[in-house]
Amino acid sequence: MIRKQYFNIPGAKGRGMLMDLTFDDALKNAPMVIFVHGFKGFKDWGSHNLVANYFAANGFRFLKFNFSHNGTTTAHPTDFADLIAFADNTFTIELEDLNAVIDFACGGSAMPASPGVYLIGHSMGGGISIIKTAEDERVRKLVTMAAISSFRNLWSPDIEQQWRLQGITYILNKRTGQELPLKKSLLEDLDKNPTRLDVVSKAALIKQPWLIVHGEADPTVPLSSAKELEAAQPDAELLVIPGADHTFGSAHPYLLDTLPLLLEEFCKAAVIFLNK
Repeated sequence: MIRKQYFNIPGAKGRGMLMDLTFDDALKNAPMVIFVHGFKGFKDWGSHNLVANYFAANGFRFLKFNFSHNGTTTAHPTDFADLIAFADNTFTIELEDLNAVIDFACGGSAMPASPGVYLIGHSMGGGISIIKTAEDERVRKLVTMAAISSFRNLWSPDIEQQWRLQGITYILNKRTGQELPLKKSLLEDLDKNPTRLDVVSKAALIKQPWLIVHGEADPTVPLSSAKELEAAQPDAELLVIPGADHTFGSAHPYLLDTLPLLLEEFCKAAVIFLNK
């Protein structure tokens, strides 16, 4: 039977991170997949829970989490209720968060320990996952979906000068209408860590098996980003899904009880790859 467990562990700066683990209770020691959400995302966005069920039904444990500074809170896990935390977020913070999640999965604190993990990262979470895979041998395989090739893909470059002068900028969340604040500390993090936070350079260092999946019709992160990652790491496999957008047909809220066909195509490909 497919079951779900919930956890709350400390992330960067001691902020809590909500997590949930979906698994078949007959396969408690199944391989562990950790899902890394994207910019303006969260663990329960759209059809993420259906994706978790799909992987659990196909022999995996599926762990997803909210980054500590993604703007959600433990009381409001699907709303951007803490814009102060969102404004304080950096990519280094997210790498610290992901490390804490892997420590938790491999340490066996509240579930059977996993000797290693598989990462699936979407969009910005794909960039974070690429860096972490290059840095951490506990990551055994990597799957990226609609991954960025540079963190600066997340905003228009022409706003950076004003952003630095004012100390803050605002990014529109089209779904909620909120103006989400980003402090210049996000840019300063890139300035201070140019080598570590260079996604393409880190991609070139990955030794683990890697599947790059991208939608042919992605309007948010262009297909050229996937091809740039493939060029940096020729050993990676590239799968382009015709007609797929940035979320492979999903949206938030997602009210159906079946996966979008294009997202199911992604899931099938990822399961085949992870089972190799």
